[in-house]
Order: sequence, then C-alpha cells, then structure tokens
Amino acid sequence: MIGPLLVGIFILLMVIGIPIAFVIGIVALVGIFNIPYIPEVTIPVKMFNGLDSFVLLAVPLFILAANLMNSGNISQKLIDFSLSMVGHIKGGLAHANILVSMLFAGVSGASQADTAGVGKILIPNMKKQGYDTGTAVGVTAASSTIGVIIPPSIPMIIYAGLTNVSVGALFLAGIIPGILVGISMMVIVYFLALKKGYPTYQKASISNFFKQFFDAVPALMTPVILIGGIITGIFTATEAAAFASIYTVIVGMFYYKTLKIKDFPKILVDTLTLSSLSLFALAAANALGELMSYYQLSTWAEQFFANNIDSKWVFLLIVIAFFLFVGTFMDAIPAMILFIPVLLPVALTFDVSPVLLGIVTVMTLAVGLVTPPYGLCLLLAAKIGKLPVERSFKAVIPYIAVVVVVLLFVAFLPDIAFYLPEKMSPDIFSGQ
Repeated sequence: MIGPLLVGIFILLMVIGIPIAFVIGIVALVGIFNIPYIPEVTIPVKMFNGLDSFVLLAVPLFILAANLMNSGNISQKLIDFSLSMVGHIKGGLAHANILVSMLFAGVSGASQADTAGVGKILIPNMKKQGYDTGTAVGVTAASSTIGVIIPPSIPMIIYAGLTNVSVGALFLAGIIPGILVGISMMVIVYFLALKKGYPTYQKASISNFFKQFFDAVPALMTPVILIGGIITGIFTATEAAAFASIYTVIVGMFYYKTLKIKDFPKILVDTLTLSSLSLFALAAANALGELMSYYQLSTWAEQFFANNIDSKWVFLLIVIAFFLFVGTFMDAIPAMILFIPVLLPVALTFDVSPVLLGIVTVMTLAVGLVTPPYGLCLLLAAKIGKLPVERSFKAVIPYIAVVVVVLLFVAFLPDIAFYLPEKMSPDIFSGQ
C-alpha cells in the first residue's frame, strides 16, 4: 500500500503549491521511514553524497557567470551586436531577441538568467517599438529555452554526471539542434511580423557593424574558449565554469568598466538563491532515488518496455511525451535525477545512444521552462511584461511547436546532432 500512498502524497503536495524540491524530499522521507530495512540516516547521507561532486560545482559557477554578465551590462553588448546583424529584417527587434539568447546561451547555460537579464531590457523596448505585449513576452520566454540546448548547458552537465557520458560530446551534440531551434523561431517571428506590421531598423552600415562586433568580441569569445577548452581537454566543465566567472569579472570591470565592486554582494546573493533551488531539488531527488532503487523501478521499466515495445522509435516517442508531461511541474535537474537512471538501461537495450537520450531529454525538458504551472521562464517573462500567465502561454505556443518539431527531427535523424561530435572530436564521441 505504500506505493499508492506516496503517489497520493506527491500529487496532494503539488496541488497545494508546495515547491517541488520539498515535495520530493517529503515523499522520500515518508517512503524510507516506512521501510524497516533502510535506516533513516540514509536520507541525509544520500542528500549530502548527491551534492558531493566536482561536476556539480559547475552549476553555481555558470549561474554566477550569467549574473555577472547581466549586472555588468555585457548582455547589452550582445543585444547591440545582434541588432546590427538582424535588425533590418522585418520584426528586427524580435529576431535580435532570439539571436542574443543564442549568444547568451554560449556563456551561461542557464535559461532563467537569460530571461531575467535579456527580458528586462528587450521586453520594454519591444513594447515601445509597437510590439504587442504577448509577442514581446512570448519571444523572450521561448528563445531563452535555447540556453539549455546550446552549450554550455547546466542540465547537460547534470546528465553527464548521472550517466558518465562525455560532457564534450553532449556539448557538441547540442550546437546544431540549438541553432535549428533559433532559426525556426526566427521564421515564426518573420511571418508574425509581416502579419502584424512590426517595425524594422535601418540596415547597419559596415563600419557600424564592425564597431558593434568589436565591442561584443570579449563576450563572444567566451563560448569559443569554453567549448574549445572542454573538447580539447584543456579543462573540465567545472573548470570552464570557474574560468567563465573570472573572465566575465575581468571583462566587466576592466574592459567594459560596467561592473563595480558594490555590485558583487547582490550578484552573490542572487547566485546563491538560484543555485540553492536547483541543488536542493537535486539532493532531495537523490534521496528519493534510493527509494526507487529499493522498489526496483529500473527493472520494472525494463520488463515493461521489453514486453510491450519493440521499436526504439516508439521508445523515444514515449520518452518525449513523458518528459513533456513531467516538465510542466518539475525542473529539469530533479526530473533527470529521478528518471534517467530508470530510462538509461532501457535505452541501451533499444540501442539508443546515451548522447542521443541526453539531447532528447534536455530539449524536451527545455519546453517545460515555458509550460505552466512550473515554467520558470514563462513566469519570469510574464512578470516583466506585466501580462497574465494564461495570455503569455498562448503567445508562446507557436514557438513550443517549432521546438517539438526540431526535437522530433533530432530524435529520428540523430546524425543531425551527431555531425559535429563525429567530425570535430571523434575520440570523445566514440562509444557514446
């Protein structure tokens, strides 16, 4: 009877609005307390051990780098450069919104930081330029999901830690899907701009383009150094995150001179607040994972799929549908901690590459960032734009659709994602 009881507690706590991290922890607590064979001390031990990982140190460090970029107005340099590239296209400011999210993704790995930093600048500007609030909020929220697809990506780092897959292979495999998502969103914006008559900017002169480019070069170099360093083995993902933070401090304080000493206390508090939410959920999910191991859910899942599913394509569709559902009420990190150990053995029986499973999982859970009730990016953008969540979600639906289309292409034509890993670094991709 304990199984149905735990499911009931989980649903009840979610319905009454308890944060997901506490829901997971409470369910783990109740479940383990009702099993005499597992000592109660297992809960804090599992929570502590779950965070005792060098790889996980990359999470707060990448969030710190993103907050430093926002506080130092470095994101403004990326916006100006993006406008010089695509501002002359119909709906130019919306296109720049998407492009800057793609560039920002190459530094932070955190979609929420993208929404907060870029949204505070672009949503008001888009409204002033004649964009309706729904479009401004929808484009900002949707494009920020690219932040966890284009490397560096915090969910990819977590996935790599869970599965022992190469971080470099995952990062390289995320580049083309992330770019395809961004281009697809720009296509939606273009036709929307034609329909609603959104304005364009005057095409940037060659001299102005190069001025904006050279202003943005220090920020643009960050992803090049990070990705290059990781795939060549110069540093690990965690060391790359530390480098990104130090590099951003140097650029913000001494090159752009927009980052001040007085800004650091708030930056550190914001970083600790956002990091603690994800890491506590991860710790609680580790405790719940012990309970799931006791009930042998992985074995049950393997038997279920072996008896009922005979195609890896059907398996991938089930994974996508499942994580689309889970993403509506759970963050990517606890979702992966709970379910990847169950799904990975099944994926291997269907000859699904762990890298492919990782990319599919991350892209699917990225959609959860803009789907209520949990969608943090949607909630942030709606708050900045002062638009009800219901109307914000309606505005973001076309962009969700294109993400799902690209996701299906990646799932069923994996060579799209595997092209760069196989060409650029076959040694880290071999066997994955």
